[in-house]
Amino acid sequence: MSRHAPGREAAIALTSALVIAVAHAMSPTPCMAGGPGAVIGSKAFTESVVLGELLRIAAREQGIAVDHRMQLGGSRILFEGLRTGDIDAYPEYSGTLVFELLGRSAEGWPDAEELAAELAALGLASTRSLGFQNTYALGMKREHAETLGIGKVSDLHRHPELKLGFSNEFMDRKDGWPGLSRAYDLEPDWVRGIDHDLAYRALESGDIDVIDLYSTDADIAYYDLVTLEDDRAYFPEYRSIYLYRLDLAQRVPGLVDLLRALEGRINEAAMIRMNGRVKLEGVSEARAASEFLGVASNESESSRQDRLLRTSWEHLTLVGISLFAAIVIAIPLGIVAARVPRLGTLVLGVTSVLQTLPSLALFVFMIPLFGIGALPAGVALFLYSLLPIVRNTHSGLTGIDPALRDSALALGLPGMTRLRWVELPLASGSIVAGIKTAAVINVGTATLAALIGAGGYGQPILTGIRLDDMSLILEGAIPAALLALAAQALFGLIEQRLGWSNRD
Repeated sequence: MSRHAPGREAAIALTSALVIAVAHAMSPTPCMAGGPGAVIGSKAFTESVVLGELLRIAAREQGIAVDHRMQLGGSRILFEGLRTGDIDAYPEYSGTLVFELLGRSAEGWPDAEELAAELAALGLASTRSLGFQNTYALGMKREHAETLGIGKVSDLHRHPELKLGFSNEFMDRKDGWPGLSRAYDLEPDWVRGIDHDLAYRALESGDIDVIDLYSTDADIAYYDLVTLEDDRAYFPEYRSIYLYRLDLAQRVPGLVDLLRALEGRINEAAMIRMNGRVKLEGVSEARAASEFLGVASNESESSRQDRLLRTSWEHLTLVGISLFAAIVIAIPLGIVAARVPRLGTLVLGVTSVLQTLPSLALFVFMIPLFGIGALPAGVALFLYSLLPIVRNTHSGLTGIDPALRDSALALGLPGMTRLRWVELPLASGSIVAGIKTAAVINVGTATLAALIGAGGYGQPILTGIRLDDMSLILEGAIPAALLALAAQALFGLIEQRLGWSNRD
């Protein structure tokens, strides 16, 4: 075994060097990482994006350069990004902060000084309320609720047959469904997670009966929903706030002053009106925020072609760099796995485990290590692409006809010469087939990278889902499908060519 140690050390060194190179290539620019100006984030729902745009435009009016990275998934992703310094501020809600992010119990609501001290220990701070609450609530179609005589959450206990569809985050958070079901002793026959914006459409079509609401959603009035009374006072306060990094006061002091100036300025009616302008009337978040601030939006609408060029570049960059890195690492790993069976079992086992991880979970796992943006997405895609190439390299080499291998040995060819001129050419068809599989998986999986701020074709898909705009969804889905088909065709041609070459 000792004679293989240098090879393994070299492989480990190569892996480390390549991961560092990929990390460097995908690192955000200094401006995006919080250099000159600041970076703000927002969650993947309309109100959060509007509040992010409101802060960006207000900062622009004060001559402060701010980059808004919108639709970055849920609370945990934004909070982790804030802690690691990938973003400098984002809109949040007091109940989410206390119960979900800081992990307090229902009896552990801190006073203002205690909360400030707890945030300061994390290098963070918060504003006071922006002036409105956006509390959780449960809602039903008014006609259906009146027919069943349901006006309070406790009334749901009598109707376990109703189908409940809650936002995915609500399904798991401490102040969401797990605690609510215990507080009201609810045991429905059917409860599922669903995207918040899609839930309204499912409720309208009758596919589900009860959904979770954000109290400032413009959709409540639009779909004529009734908000069920929280008669056991389960939900805490969800005052709107901005969370920000403490060091922002030294780096961009004017922005902290601006955050403070926005305290108490937005009432519930104003927030519902802004949400409605975007969600129901189709104006941009920037325009809705500009109207509230009473300033010109100065936002030029980018054409579909410009957006397609930008998202295509982002998607191709993610896929190209991560796939190239996977090819460079996975082929040597497959060779090692074929030549050292015991080590091969470990290599194939580890790469198989990586492949079984849900892709979104793998993206999120990268955030504590690499922050948010293209870097964690690229590393996750790289890891996801390893198995098909490693496995096919291993099977291609171990499947070579023993007679051919013995012929090469009889000629007295050294090991590396046999590998280069005999074994790899014979296994090349299998290796390329593995690369093709990895490429197609990579293209599709990369659409989820938009949830952690990496852009690509997932960006218009997320926006289209949020705004119920099928044209935006197709703007991301069709190019992603075409790119996957193109990758499959390209590597299929290479496979075909190698097949003829091998026969020759």
